[in-house]
Amino acid sequence: MSRGGDMTIAQTPGFAGLFTPKLVTVLREGYRLVHFRADVIAGLTVAIVALPLSMAIAIASGAGPERGLYTAIIGGFLVSLLGGSRFQVGGPAGAFIVLVAACVARNGIEGMVLATFLSGLMLLAVGYLKIGTYIKLIPYPVTVGFTAGIAVIIFSSQIKDLLGLQLMVAEPGALVEKYPVLAEALPTFTPAAVAVSLAVVAVIVLSRRFAQKIPGMLVAVAGAAAAVALFNLPVETIGTKFGGIPRSLPWPSVPTFDLALVRAVLPDAAAFTLLGAIESLLSAVVADGMTGRRHRSNCEIVAQGYANIGSALFGGLPVTGTIARTATNVRSGAHGPVAGMLHSLFLLAFMVVAAPLASYIPLAALAGVLATVAWNMAERREFRALIAASRADALILLSTFLLTIFRDLTEGIVVGFAIGAVVFINRMAASISVETHDALTAPDVEDSSNGKRGFADDLTHDPRIAAYRISGAFFFGAASSVSSVLEQIADRHKAFIVDLSGVPFLDSTGANALKALASRAAKHGVYLIYSGANAGVSAEMDAHHVLEHGHRAENMAEASRMAHQAIG
Repeated sequence: MSRGGDMTIAQTPGFAGLFTPKLVTVLREGYRLVHFRADVIAGLTVAIVALPLSMAIAIASGAGPERGLYTAIIGGFLVSLLGGSRFQVGGPAGAFIVLVAACVARNGIEGMVLATFLSGLMLLAVGYLKIGTYIKLIPYPVTVGFTAGIAVIIFSSQIKDLLGLQLMVAEPGALVEKYPVLAEALPTFTPAAVAVSLAVVAVIVLSRRFAQKIPGMLVAVAGAAAAVALFNLPVETIGTKFGGIPRSLPWPSVPTFDLALVRAVLPDAAAFTLLGAIESLLSAVVADGMTGRRHRSNCEIVAQGYANIGSALFGGLPVTGTIARTATNVRSGAHGPVAGMLHSLFLLAFMVVAAPLASYIPLAALAGVLATVAWNMAERREFRALIAASRADALILLSTFLLTIFRDLTEGIVVGFAIGAVVFINRMAASISVETHDALTAPDVEDSSNGKRGFADDLTHDPRIAAYRISGAFFFGAASSVSSVLEQIADRHKAFIVDLSGVPFLDSTGANALKALASRAAKHGVYLIYSGANAGVSAEMDAHHVLEHGHRAENMAEASRMAHQAIG
């Protein structure tokens, strides 16, 4: 069983079934040599992509390149081992550069590692409490907005290395302050750095367009490193700035839990948790769309939690599912999570064997890699489509985008989500309607050929009876407008039927509005009948004692008979 196996496990009742890693599913299906070969090829391909990218993300985040490799090796292995997606590949992500760099600037590397550890604990709580399902409810304009904002910030953070600028002061983090400093330093650009960065971008772009099987990132970075070594180019390298990278993993150690530092990094940990959950689930959804599989949201969040804890124990960065590497994994023919685990082992082998060569990698080359990442992250087509779609979508998108750039990523997500919720409530409230009995009863007339007579004529020609249908979700956003309409009508008749068959959902505010209407009808001697409520709506009505002054009917035919009997 292939897809059927996924669905069977995913639907297994109970706690254990919800958190069964997809690796277990794959092994239960039967894992053969042909599957292992496919995973080896996919894992090697992803590792080739992840090698330069992990170092580039770490450097842009204010950490050493080795921490990016630790993150991809440890965190990536645990994500695949324990995750709820067959194809998810974890590691450091470009989306985290902004948050991690800000955390390092405020609290140092120790603070960042502690925040990563705390984020892992938070993700475990989110997953085991099954909150991960709700994270996917974030509106699409919000995800496009903050992703585009992150892309702008990433590109801005690479301008210095792209041009080889010599700054007289420390580079500011805020864009408003950053660009004047960069503009002042433009005369100090390094021609060799510009040439290297342009060459790297050109190789990556051309390889993706004309030779997709060639690992453009690795070829570009390796070529730049070879040029530096052969021609002694005057550019800054990993060796001149960081002294190279180690050839082995460090011994794991628990971060220092200083109370003051914990308080200081808690907001960063919460931000890591929010963005990590969003990015991971988005990546898993992308993999689902490419393969037709289904991931387990909360199992995936739990795996991210363990991966972040593991990364922190080795001094790494926050871990999340990465869309680019996950998509590469799928396209390379991966069969299951073993490919992601092998990608981490290949990265470890690369670090052990090729660590001395990494010293020659120019920072301009890694800046070129991140520039292409930022360009691909921007989702320009989706951005334009949302701007043109509606004013509401444009408002959500631009609010999230601008706040992400000029204020804070978390603030952008929260405000964008809040605006999206208000827009949704307004749209839902506007969609509810109250229809008169003419529109209501017409579809309910039975076929006269069978000798039965419908009740439509009775309602239409009896001025003592009124029948109205409510269509749409009856919730707090619509309760006031619907109540005002019904209350104006109810007092004019002897019997009043409210058809709820078109109401899929009723909340406490709507139920109290129906109760108030029933009380008003009873006060004026009007016989009120609620008809056609589904099980959920009926339960909410019973919970709020709506029928203390009203009556219930299964359908409009029964309601018609009850109304005529009541008024004689």
